[in-house]
Amino acid sequence: MCGSSVLSFNFNRVGSLGRVSCVLLLGALSAGCSSGPAPTTYDLSAPTSRIGGASGLQISVNEPSALQVLSTQQLIVKDQTGAISFLGGGQWSDNLPRLIQTRLINTFENASQLRGVSRPSSGAVADVQLISELRSFEIATPANEAFVEMSVKIVNDGTGRIVNARIFRARVPAAAIDAANAARALDEALSVVMLDIVRWVSGNRLPRRETASEASGAAPS
Repeated sequence: MCGSSVLSFNFNRVGSLGRVSCVLLLGALSAGCSSGPAPTTYDLSAPTSRIGGASGLQISVNEPSALQVLSTQQLIVKDQTGAISFLGGGQWSDNLPRLIQTRLINTFENASQLRGVSRPSSGAVADVQLISELRSFEIATPANEAFVEMSVKIVNDGTGRIVNARIFRARVPAAAIDAANAARALDEALSVVMLDIVRWVSGNRLPRRETASEASGAAPS
């Protein structure tokens, strides 16, 4: 392990060739332990604009599905040919789909009038599920702009039927192709997409799951 002594040699019992070999080995281990500066970690934000509609409903926000290249902490650059590279010097604070799920939940909590927003793993009973796919989350060159695209479906949690579906996109110029400017532009583009998703969900006529108390109250005595 780097920074700890994992090898022990008795130099009194080896010849000159053995001593040279050991020195070379230790030098190679030291070189392997050394590295450049750690990448800066960037987070994504959750907008706080207030949006009316859909009061009293509960929704469950699934983690977006994504291709493997997007299911990392890397900042992605894609050129006009579709070639993908990773931008050095920076990384996201979590796996990207999981981080976007968290910030989308936060945006609903900050901006909407929903009664409750949760993850499927919470065990909470929801009226509808929000199922999404992260299609693009990159700096596009040579336009030098952040591009975010998500496909979103509202699903009736009781029947499994799709209530509505839509694709959301946003583009924001990046001041420069470096980690700090790329992260800032992508954060702004995602904020636009998340607020559009909240407005769209809040503006839909959504089904409500009948609760046990409502069902018993409606039953004849």
